[in-house]
Amino acid sequence: MEQFSLLLIFWYGILHAFAPDHLTAIADFSIGKNRYKTVLITTLFAFGHGISLLVFAKILQNFDISPDILAYGDIISASVILGMGIYLLFLVATKRINIKKHQHNGKEHIHIFFGKEHDHKKTDVASAFTISVLMGIGGVRGMLVTLGAIENSAVDISMVFAFTFGVSIIFLGFGAVILYINKNILNSQRNITKIFTGVGTISVAVGLNMLLG
Repeated sequence: MEQFSLLLIFWYGILHAFAPDHLTAIADFSIGKNRYKTVLITTLFAFGHGISLLVFAKILQNFDISPDILAYGDIISASVILGMGIYLLFLVATKRINIKKHQHNGKEHIHIFFGKEHDHKKTDVASAFTISVLMGIGGVRGMLVTLGAIENSAVDISMVFAFTFGVSIIFLGFGAVILYINKNILNSQRNITKIFTGVGTISVAVGLNMLLG
């Protein structure tokens, strides 16, 4: 029975990862980033989900809080996605997403930077992890309902690992797609404008659909 529960929660993690808000959020934070940041952000999204799963599941079990309260997690997710979409469209409209090319040992390197000047701030990685934890709240409710964990059993580390592993497979696979776009398509100012406009528009559409749906 325990192995079946782990398999079930692993499969739920895979299905949960395909939610449009998750993939949109990963795209928002990792588009235009280098390989290291893209892999780091997608990995942190998976672990952030796992952490929020464990924390909020324990809160529900120990304090007899209705899982319906976690529906507010969906509102948080939708607000984040909508806000990110509006922000990306603002950056495009104000020409704050730029490309810089230079040579290193005879090899051309391309850097995409946000704002008027090129810098190396790391706040985007921390922000991505924070958002992943907040967005994970919505997944907690579905997982607990799936397992019947509130009445019948407790969520333990093995369940969290199974969920995180399932989520990670999809997130990292999607991250590979973003890496391809970053490396092979975002190589001109024109392409940058098109891609970021598209990502921003999708984010706004997904966020509004979640809030109004």
